[in-house]
Amino acid sequence: MTGKTEGPTLAQADEWDPFGKPLFDDPGARALSRVGVVDVGSNSVRMVVFDGAARSPAYFYNEKVMAGLGQGLAETGRLNPRGRERAFAALRRFALLAKGMGIAPLTCVATAAVRDAEDGPEFQALVERETGLHLHVIDGAEEARLSAQGVLLGWPEADGLICDIGGNSMELAEVRRGRVWRRVTSQLGPFRLQQVPGGRKELISHIKEVVTDLAAQMGTDYERIYLVGGSWRAIARLDMERRAYPLLVLHEYRMEPEGLIKTLDWIEKNELADLRARTGISNARMELVPLASLVLRELIESFTPKEIDISSYGIREGLLYEQMPERLRRRDPLIEACRHAERSMSRMPGFGKKLHAFIQPIWGQVTPEKYRLMRAACLLHDTTWRTHPDYRAEACFDNVTRANMAALSHPERVFLGLALLHRYKNSRAGSRFEPLFSLLTPEQIQEAEVLGKAMRFGAMFAIHEPQDAGALDYKPKKNLLELRLTKRGAGLFGEVAEARFASLATALKAEPKVILP
Repeated sequence: MTGKTEGPTLAQADEWDPFGKPLFDDPGARALSRVGVVDVGSNSVRMVVFDGAARSPAYFYNEKVMAGLGQGLAETGRLNPRGRERAFAALRRFALLAKGMGIAPLTCVATAAVRDAEDGPEFQALVERETGLHLHVIDGAEEARLSAQGVLLGWPEADGLICDIGGNSMELAEVRRGRVWRRVTSQLGPFRLQQVPGGRKELISHIKEVVTDLAAQMGTDYERIYLVGGSWRAIARLDMERRAYPLLVLHEYRMEPEGLIKTLDWIEKNELADLRARTGISNARMELVPLASLVLRELIESFTPKEIDISSYGIREGLLYEQMPERLRRRDPLIEACRHAERSMSRMPGFGKKLHAFIQPIWGQVTPEKYRLMRAACLLHDTTWRTHPDYRAEACFDNVTRANMAALSHPERVFLGLALLHRYKNSRAGSRFEPLFSLLTPEQIQEAEVLGKAMRFGAMFAIHEPQDAGALDYKPKKNLLELRLTKRGAGLFGEVAEARFASLATALKAEPKVILP
């Protein structure tokens, strides 16, 4: 996004909105308010029920079983017997859970293990006969498309190469301009690689040969690689551990190739048991990390990206994205999630937009990126009101930095969290969140404080219609913050409001000036 966003005048606030009108009552959006999907993969079987804001849904229910359905498939040609039992038991349970939740029939997809195994059709028939669930067995190209759509659900601006690794396969897809383009599949899943004959040298040679062929098919003109899959997330978590990274949120975690290569070297030199103890990664997942690391190293060498990003969204989210009408896909996931939070958790739904309009004159024209963060903060400013007053500032920060929100980088998470902390607290000194502040520049920290204190003043100055009580005007060249009161506003401007207005002026390093009617 480029350019500047000035926003509406106060009189226009109810009619004009760059984010569109809320879709809570739109039939197309409401139809997606609770959707259940099941992903039967080579390594895990997972059921997810999405709920809430249709464009940026919450995870109403999420259960995973590490069944290992595709373990040994390359050697036997059949599904793993123990994995088959575990997967079937999980699917039977999921079908019963869906009935208990009263949701529509689950959308179920099966990927590499079921499509490649000679007894895959038999397993598919058993599941449908005994549970009523129909497994849609998809090919590699379709798997790549759905995974890429999952990335687009959480990352609308994604532009680059999607790489989704499972137990028995690895898919690549190109995303540009909000669309999925070229796609290709390979047998570079860790379970497959376990069956490559020879030693380490032969294994590395095999991986290099396959990745070289993939690069020839897909091209190498990608600045970013977006990683999807549990093995990649485990490596990213280990990268966080090596770097002592302060925010343990995997979605939109971004790595540079040079640093990631250092992590891959570090993983190779350490015992897996020690790494598990430090990070809490499951044994089943950690066992696949060394093989996935070899693949990732070759991907970096062959595609030479400038950045490697982690997406927590993949095929399951892609199935939800598939059901979205185009008008819903175009919405900003962050703003839609914040609107839903305001509507369901705040005392006065709809006030966040009015608050934003009231405080916006402090900044004048801003970039669209900054404008959306300010709107998000205002929508969330009152969503922790039920928390004990002594802990609201901490609850705000925690909720935003660790929330399952999309289209939000790690620095943006911390910026929002810090702004909301200052919504409830003047000082951040001694905060237990101080290590996270290092993800922001000093200028961003200052901006977050000003935004927080502006919300702190505006939210209590006039509870329902702040624009009817007064107007703010910041004159940076004169170091002056003015509040022009209406007759009604003069009656509302009491001691607490005066103190909060003065605190906002101090954060701006400006003189406060109140103009009476």
